[in-house]
Amino acid sequence: MAGASAAGLSAAETLRREGFAGTVTLVGQERHLPYDRPPLSKQVLTGAWPAARTALRTAEDLRALDIDLRLGTAAAALSPAARTVTLADGTDIGYDALIVATGVRPRLLPWCGTPGVHVLRDLRDALGLRQRLTAGRRLVVVGAGFLGAEVASAARTLDVDVTLVEPAAVPLAHAVGHRVGAHLAQLHRDHGVDLRLGTQVAEIAAGTGRVTGVRLSDGTSLPADDVLVAVGSEPNTAWLRGSGLRLSDGVVCDEYNAAAPGVYAAGDVARWHHTLFDTLMRVEHRTNAAEQGMSAARNLLRPEQAAPFVPIPYFWSDQHGRKIQAYGQVRGHDEARVVEGDLADGRFLVLYRTGRTLTGALAVGMPPKALRRWRAAIAAGADWHTLTTDSLVA
Repeated sequence: MAGASAAGLSAAETLRREGFAGTVTLVGQERHLPYDRPPLSKQVLTGAWPAARTALRTAEDLRALDIDLRLGTAAAALSPAARTVTLADGTDIGYDALIVATGVRPRLLPWCGTPGVHVLRDLRDALGLRQRLTAGRRLVVVGAGFLGAEVASAARTLDVDVTLVEPAAVPLAHAVGHRVGAHLAQLHRDHGVDLRLGTQVAEIAAGTGRVTGVRLSDGTSLPADDVLVAVGSEPNTAWLRGSGLRLSDGVVCDEYNAAAPGVYAAGDVARWHHTLFDTLMRVEHRTNAAEQGMSAARNLLRPEQAAPFVPIPYFWSDQHGRKIQAYGQVRGHDEARVVEGDLADGRFLVLYRTGRTLTGALAVGMPPKALRRWRAAIAAGADWHTLTTDSLVA
């Protein structure tokens, strides 16, 4: 396994659980034992959790797996012809089968090297930013997607002055719809976030070698002690260039997670054919990483019994004390309809239509059971007009 986070660990555990007794090598760029990433922008950033609590398994658990754990050195090149992975330290590791699970890296902006300008992807990033977030300090967050929104929320609980900059007129409208995006924007304002929409950072101001502020494209200047860049991520596929694998917004795979003979991909880096939605899909969420790692490992072990990977994607986000949860594919929808609750009350459920099909459901501030009932309907490719005719949605 190239990649020692949730997907790689899940694949290694599945191989052992399914009875594979051969050598399992798990390669990871970081020196930490595999850990959970979602808490980094929430509990770790606020200090509610110590770093150790993010560990996915103890050292004893990993020893019990009897795996060859190579931490602190990244995969640097792949030769499918020779069936070798070359590590950054020059070591060549042979394989009979390989699972690529190298995840993603933050998308950078030209001034990301300026002291005081942060990204948030790994534990070191989170701990470094956490040291800076104290009451009265000024944080500018660039990008109001889920990561930027979670950091803004976490920082406000620490009494940090937060400005959230987003080029779109409504944050996340492309993903969750205009009305939900507008509701989330107001949620930020209600909790003291200075939300600047329809503009972007044009320039960073720095004094004595550290960021002191930002200038926006609308001419506004904002003072800042720190800046977080949260403008998306890019699949970690640079090491695969020249390997012959198809690389296009990730490692392109078939419905079985196979990218080439003996090579599979799983987690944030994998872009596979999802047969239910009949599209290539890449999902950057924790649940998907673990499930896809298991799927890739099973299909690798028994290719003659390979099963398509057809999950109903699930994600969640915590913002200002509100739990946001979703099933299915909500991006690229044709219609979004509130079917339970009320946006004005901050507790509601939205269904999403693409063509004639129910493709997604999202809940804010609702109990989990309110959302789960729609998972089966999404999995069945339920007809939207039949649902509305049968008064299943009001």
